[in-house]
Amino acid sequence: MLAALSFVPLAASLALGQYAYSTRLAIVVFGLLLVALPGLRIRPPERIQVNEALVVIALAFIASPVLMSYPLASGNLPFVDVLFESVSAITTTGLSTAGSIEHRAPMFLFLRSWMQWYGGLGIAVLSVALLMGHQAAARRLAEPVENENIATTARTQSRQLLRVYVALTGLGIALLWLTTGDAFTAVTHMLATLSTGGFSTFDASLAALPRSAAWVVTLFALLGAVPLLLLFHAAAGRPGELLRDAEVRALVGCVVLLTGLLGISLHASTGSAWSDALADAALLGVSAQTTTGFAALDVASLDPTSKLLLILGMLVGGASGSTAGGIKLLRLLVFLRLLQYFLRRTTLPPHAVIEPRLGGRALQAADVERATLILGLFAGVLGLSWLAFVAHGHDALDALFEVTSALSTVGLSTGISAPDLAPLLKLLLCVDMLLGRLEILALLVLLYPRTWIGRRAS
Repeated sequence: MLAALSFVPLAASLALGQYAYSTRLAIVVFGLLLVALPGLRIRPPERIQVNEALVVIALAFIASPVLMSYPLASGNLPFVDVLFESVSAITTTGLSTAGSIEHRAPMFLFLRSWMQWYGGLGIAVLSVALLMGHQAAARRLAEPVENENIATTARTQSRQLLRVYVALTGLGIALLWLTTGDAFTAVTHMLATLSTGGFSTFDASLAALPRSAAWVVTLFALLGAVPLLLLFHAAAGRPGELLRDAEVRALVGCVVLLTGLLGISLHASTGSAWSDALADAALLGVSAQTTTGFAALDVASLDPTSKLLLILGMLVGGASGSTAGGIKLLRLLVFLRLLQYFLRRTTLPPHAVIEPRLGGRALQAADVERATLILGLFAGVLGLSWLAFVAHGHDALDALFEVTSALSTVGLSTGISAPDLAPLLKLLLCVDMLLGRLEILALLVLLYPRTWIGRRAS
């Protein structure tokens, strides 16, 4: 799959006459084909187990940035920065240590955006679709159904996801082209928008675009944070599923709440007019909540309250089954329903029978266990990474912001992610980005071979 996806930037590099990239991309494609073609003779298993799918996904996320670092190295960056850019692209994060990017070659900028686009779907969503059962297809990302053969369902869902993803990308490029007047800007920014990636071709990010183009980006960032299968169903004539979905409603509510609170904070701290403060808050708030990561303002200059609000939005993230990162709204809703359940139990007789429900169905013990496990692991990784940055002398709030941005695969930065960042901290952020995109569990399964070597069920 990666070989096929690499043909697009290869063709672009030839069209742009940037043959250094062409040569390196051709070597990557040729090497991948040499490995993949013999594998076509191997008959795939009739059943794909959860542990096997998790290992494949983890290996894909590790191998892809390593392989694509080679063509990106044409940009004359140190290896650790090339790896950082590649991991940030594949995981749809958008953090960068490349410094000023406006002087970079067009192919460097296009390749980053293209990697984010297929990282959002080609590797992330389509690969994780292997873990979706019939009941969970549009509801969860990376939450397996035990001992179920899911290959056939995954193929069908993947085709549906691809169709809506390509259609929305084409529509977004057309609208951005109309509002910016530049085809390259439209293509690179929409590739990085629908994937909720956030790589811009301008140092000022979203602030460099016309305001009309910024609103187009914001709209498609919201669409990227919605379950893609629900968008497919809406396009197929079933919009009710989208409008009734608990996560979609929660996403809209979170965006409205974050925009309002952020607007108040910006107005109080900068003294700007309410209209300007709310507009900037909407652009920045949607970018944080959807984990897209385009910056409409200089994040480093924001007041502490605004930074804390953005941290909360980044932590929650978008809906499961979307390209967004974060802990996912579904898990937050499960936690809130569980809290509501325990509070109600205190007001009822001991013999009363009630059960926590979400989206019209009862929550199963497995739902609660998985959500709690992910939340706990997420908090643990976040805390340890934050301590490492504080120990290196970084401001506590800025360090928390940066680590949250990496782990939630957002890309907003307080300026810590820069060329002069310590190499070990760059590598730590790479690990955080991978853990966030893999939702931690897939990488843990890979690192614990006893869970998958020789563990095929009968």
